[in-house]
Amino acid sequence: MNFPAYADGSVNGFAVFLVLVIVYFHQFQIIDLLGIHPSARQHLGKPQGVQKHGFVLPVSECEFNITTTIEEIHQSSPLTPGHRSPRCTGAAILVAVALLEGCSATIGSHIMVFTSGPATMGPGMVVSQYLTQSIRTHRDINTGHASFYWKSCAFYKQISEKLTDLSMVLDLFACSLDQVGATEMRAAVEKSGGFMMLAESFESDQFRKCLRYIFSRDEEGFLNMCFDATIEIITTKDVKICGAIGPCVSLRKKNGLVSDKEIGEGGTNIWKLGTVTDKTCITFFFQVSDEQKAQPGTAFFIQFITKYRHGNMGIRKRVTSAARRWVGCGAPEIAAGFDQETAAIVMARLAVHETEKNFPREVVRWLDKELISFASKFGDYICEDPSSFRLSSNFSLYPQFMYHLRRSQFIDVFNSSPDETTFFQLMLTREGVVGSLIMIQPTLSQYSFDGPPIPVLLDVCSLSPDVILLFDSYFYVVIHYGSKIAQWKKLGYDRDPDHENFRKLLEAPEVEVEQLVAQRIPVPKLVRCEQHGSQARFLLAKLNPSATHKSSYVDGSEVIMTDDVSLQAFIEHLQELAVQG
Repeated sequence: MNFPAYADGSVNGFAVFLVLVIVYFHQFQIIDLLGIHPSARQHLGKPQGVQKHGFVLPVSECEFNITTTIEEIHQSSPLTPGHRSPRCTGAAILVAVALLEGCSATIGSHIMVFTSGPATMGPGMVVSQYLTQSIRTHRDINTGHASFYWKSCAFYKQISEKLTDLSMVLDLFACSLDQVGATEMRAAVEKSGGFMMLAESFESDQFRKCLRYIFSRDEEGFLNMCFDATIEIITTKDVKICGAIGPCVSLRKKNGLVSDKEIGEGGTNIWKLGTVTDKTCITFFFQVSDEQKAQPGTAFFIQFITKYRHGNMGIRKRVTSAARRWVGCGAPEIAAGFDQETAAIVMARLAVHETEKNFPREVVRWLDKELISFASKFGDYICEDPSSFRLSSNFSLYPQFMYHLRRSQFIDVFNSSPDETTFFQLMLTREGVVGSLIMIQPTLSQYSFDGPPIPVLLDVCSLSPDVILLFDSYFYVVIHYGSKIAQWKKLGYDRDPDHENFRKLLEAPEVEVEQLVAQRIPVPKLVRCEQHGSQARFLLAKLNPSATHKSSYVDGSEVIMTDDVSLQAFIEHLQELAVQG
């Protein structure tokens, strides 16, 4: 890596950990190691600087030493058969925090952890070194058989509090075929606003692109890193603040604007964020006060005061004010102003928050109960007549969003490791509405000889032997070749000048995929598969099973071997429950 191109002007330190944590000293002269303490004096009107010492220096002074150190990293000793590699990840993070605290780096900093396996010793230990003891699963955590889980989570919760106090951000880059303990580290990464990436190898393009994104610069040449941010909310007395869900921490500063009901990070009107970017997205929850009823037609206000330290170390403040008018219960403005896409994302974040306290099955019951209540309140129907049930266009898509949310990897953790579930949920709670909606209900596009690409239903009926399907679920992108398309491709028709249209058909989804991969961080995994191939499972798992092995279907048509209920059956059952008196 070319450090001047990425981090010139910042200060850097470097540590390697296995059995011991080795902190590299970047100066050739000897200094008093015990002299690393924060400066007690500050000059008014000037930002607190970084006290330099041999462990943390500007990259211009230590580039050669860091580059040499990275090149010389190697396994310290042969791995004992039947044992995992020794790693003291938690201890290394503690040392990094202490070094940054010691050099007065409280103006904002990143601790970036690069690991290829779980911690097997020291604080934050995830699993023992013996391979005979497997790493914890969801079942182990739920049944209390994860020996190190709760102790490790408590350790990283303490780390997260320290990171918040010192305005530090913890980033995790985990490249391994096995789990690394991301679930235990979730609190420290999420609350500090850190970046998490799970990949298979440090040699992958996914890792390289994510690292380049972290060190990207703005038009003025400053790093796109904003630190030590706070968000303060001021409302009129009729609106109470319940809390927030996202990469933030409650500062527990309660006043008359704060509701007694807490949702997520609540009990405050000020939140702290370790870092903010142009993609940071936080959900705030409010409650209408019961103390006095607002009159329809009168206005209420919500003001957001955002303060942060820019990449040039300057303090910036942005004030955003929103004004709305009260309307009476049942007013047509409620339906006209309902944003079903945003509502689906808010419910998804609430569901993820519920999974921290309840089992997935209980969360699904809660989602179903809320959906039935929603349909009963906003639907048009004749009591006890399901066939009369209708939802207006502003509400009609919301039930299918909930259907796909129930089946998603955020709630249904079957076939996902705890680390994967943590990564998925962390991304959902910080991504914007468009990206989060793709995570819940992926998009499906069809490419054929009949014309330009068109969106098609996320349904098994969209599978066809003579089309190419492009499936985007945010975390992975699938190019699915129909059986005929795959056969023609194997025969080399795309290389035949007489079949120019076929070559263009194959190129069209590839061009679209390149654009998707270039715009998205973390970079999604690309899967190319054929109809009836093993890799087609990435697509089949997300399709609506309108035709299964148990339903009636025409010979030769596609079916999905599953016991899941179809969207049609789900909607019919919802209508039956919604119209009950």
